[in-house]
Amino acid sequence: MTDELIVRQEGSAGRITLNRPKALNALSLDMVHGMLAALERWQTDETVRVVIVDGAGERGLCAGGDIRALYKSGQEQDGVAQTFWADEYKLNALIANYPKPYVAVMDGIVMGGGVGISAHGSNRLVTERSMIAMPETAIGLFPDVGGTWLLANAPGEVGTFLGLTGHRIGAQDAIYAGLADIEIQSDKLPNLIEVLSQADYGTDARADVDSLLRSFTVSSGQSQLAEIRGKIDQIFSFDTVEEIVAAAEKANSDLGQKIVNDLAGRAPHSMKVTLAAIRKASTLGGIEEDLDMEYRLACRMFEQKDFFEGVRAVVIDKTGNPQWSPATLEAVPETMVSDCFASLGANELGLSSGIIR
Repeated sequence: MTDELIVRQEGSAGRITLNRPKALNALSLDMVHGMLAALERWQTDETVRVVIVDGAGERGLCAGGDIRALYKSGQEQDGVAQTFWADEYKLNALIANYPKPYVAVMDGIVMGGGVGISAHGSNRLVTERSMIAMPETAIGLFPDVGGTWLLANAPGEVGTFLGLTGHRIGAQDAIYAGLADIEIQSDKLPNLIEVLSQADYGTDARADVDSLLRSFTVSSGQSQLAEIRGKIDQIFSFDTVEEIVAAAEKANSDLGQKIVNDLAGRAPHSMKVTLAAIRKASTLGGIEEDLDMEYRLACRMFEQKDFFEGVRAVVIDKTGNPQWSPATLEAVPETMVSDCFASLGANELGLSSGIIR
């Protein structure tokens, strides 16, 4: 047990609770290391049959990585940011391939890095309070933590829409987009966790967990994303952000205008990198290749001005008026996008090759 992360075993469950409620349980490097250590240990512990991850407080599972710490690292050029991303991505890959049921309680706010520690799990629970988003283009980055993989595998162009706009979605939309599996009522969470922890698991713990979760399942209604999927596909089916903006304007609808307004406030370079990354992710062979790509992107974009300007405007000064560089989509040269995908040489993450830095 630490101040920021509470790790313990309760019955047959290995339990991890993110414990920074005042910071919306934002992930620190120590928390990443604590989760890695616990998950690696429980892989071979026969007394642990299921893993349950949740967040302290009532506001959310996790609002993302500790942006202030990354900002500070960039100012001091101490390499902490690169270490954070490398180890966070290793954690994401471990979760995606975990041999035991991994139950992520996606209650309340789940953004960025919070998606990374939940949406790759085997059993992803949302509630009527869930609010999920990948808003990185608003701070000069891109949807990382395997986000481009998740978004590339969403139905149609729903993932492209979510990645570029940072649109916030609830329970049924998250299920439709492939980011979650089932919805339960938030007031049933304590009972559910107790049932999962004390269950007498047979030889197939995954099947047992699935069966137990089904008994708690509810539905808050239809997915709004499903209803507007056709319109989203028409607007976001292009391979340049300029064409997407033009299609949104041409749609001459409330949805089209909202998309135009949303994209107008995002970093032009980030949007172009995000679109290229989602398209690239759809051609990759697995989550490890995707995370290797994302590590290149994170390191390259950390060298740009936009991340620091975005964090200043949104998080530090909270003025909400970032001055992006370049300031327009048309001013972003293609080389500025393609260079972000270039190999890091000896500094490659190496998840897909098995040679991990």
